[in-house]
Amino acid sequence: VVSVAKSRFSDEVFAVKSVELSESQLLQKEQIILSQLSSSYVVSYKGYDVTKEKDKLMFNLMMEYMPDGTLSDEIQKQGGRMNERLIGYYTKQIVQGLDYLHSRSIAHCDLKGQNILVGKTGAKIADFGCARWIDPVEREGNAEPIGGTPMFMAPEVARGEEQGCPADIWGLGCTIIEMATGGSPWTNVTNAASLLYKIAFSGQSPEIPKSSLYKQGIS
Repeated sequence: VVSVAKSRFSDEVFAVKSVELSESQLLQKEQIILSQLSSSYVVSYKGYDVTKEKDKLMFNLMMEYMPDGTLSDEIQKQGGRMNERLIGYYTKQIVQGLDYLHSRSIAHCDLKGQNILVGKTGAKIADFGCARWIDPVEREGNAEPIGGTPMFMAPEVARGEEQGCPADIWGLGCTIIEMATGGSPWTNVTNAASLLYKIAFSGQSPEIPKSSLYKQGIS
């Protein structure tokens, strides 16, 4: 559950992600990762606490509040797809966020429009529930279970082989397609198992929309 809260000691508004303490292993991992990050292109960490609500202990992760919602929301506000200027604007910020994460040996592992938040200063990478540290020995992080959204998975991830920084670049490409089309990168497959098989073994890539400058570029 994600909610919005206000500090008792200031007018600061922040987002709160909450889950029962007994089921909070992934959220606690996200808290540890987020607490070690500081970048203009990654949502800011604000702290955590444990509260009791209706006789249940809740683990609460506090983060920077981004008032304009997700990148997917912004795509819909733009009429279902973005123009090339906006795509370039947001892509540059996402790339800078990924560069920062990868320099810290962290792979996001679930990059998509719904996990990128938008505010006055642009886009910031969020939702580190699937993120992992890249082990320098097992450099693509094979020791941890594979996670993420099938529609945005890289082929090696769909095959269950490895999940690391290269898979984030694939996810970035899928997110650019999402910005350009307003839809998911694979539009002709809806069954999850069939989709994973296609991504893993077909050798195909999502169709990349042609730029409005395409004809000009080849003329």
